[in-house]
Amino acid sequence: MAPHRDWPALPYDQWQPTRDTVHAHTQVLGKLSAALAPPQPQLQHAALRLSARGWETGLLPAPDGSGALVVVLDLHTHQAVVEHTDSRRRAVPLTPHRSVGAVTRDVLTAVRELAGPVAFDPRPQETVWSTPLDQDEEHATYDPAQVGAYLEAAGQAALVLAAFRAPYRGRSTPVNAWWGSFDLAVNLFSGRGADPPSEDFIMRNAMDAQEIAVGWWPGDQQYPRAAFYGYAHPAPPHYPDARLYPPAARWEAALGEFVLDWEDVRSAADPHATAVRFARAVAHHSCATCAWEPALAGTIDGSPPPVC
Repeated sequence: MAPHRDWPALPYDQWQPTRDTVHAHTQVLGKLSAALAPPQPQLQHAALRLSARGWETGLLPAPDGSGALVVVLDLHTHQAVVEHTDSRRRAVPLTPHRSVGAVTRDVLTAVRELAGPVAFDPRPQETVWSTPLDQDEEHATYDPAQVGAYLEAAGQAALVLAAFRAPYRGRSTPVNAWWGSFDLAVNLFSGRGADPPSEDFIMRNAMDAQEIAVGWWPGDQQYPRAAFYGYAHPAPPHYPDARLYPPAARWEAALGEFVLDWEDVRSAADPHATAVRFARAVAHHSCATCAWEPALAGTIDGSPPPVC
């Protein structure tokens, strides 16, 4: 079947230079969120959101006590925008071919002009490059057409994740945009604690509870294809043995996750329904193998019984 027009292709080998530049820009927003937002469990305060404009911080307290601000990576107008609640606004262009370093320095200047001094750690996180963001002159490729295709695809993925999350009656996250791994994800929690998989700062703080994670990423060097993914933490040894819907879904041992490639989704008769069914299949398998409360697990399907 021909791919759906509203689910654009994202060939990693073609858009990777632009992808890495946009990823680096999101790190600036994420580090501002991590520095200014009140800390939350599982590092939720550091998460960003995907909107129709692009990636956005939540409402952040101004360091000088003057109110609040939001920083937006506007992928329609191709600007990083800093907006204060008192209506002041600064816009920083992302193109033509402006480096991550130049954009970072301008964004930080705008934040400090509108909201006062803010501590900023320029070291990128979870990336294959290590150049500080405010010194990064390497990442400067920015193709607006490729950015537009990415935003359209990410929007479709976010709708899938939101539909998957909607009926669940336990604690869950919104559709988070994670700037470290450059993915979108929803996490469902059982209410039980868990041992983190390592003492790494992110693992120690983000994975201290029993959870199911379902998400989407646009490809990276480790897995150079856009895909939906899902996993449970902690998971028993036999967890990878399941065969999930649709048949194209599979366990990717190198990632430790079930994956469903974007191309398989966009070629389906109903891409949205196919991706939602994959997400629910991951969740049901996870609940069954990880011994979640049956009543809580039953709410995943959208016809929830009461949970007391």
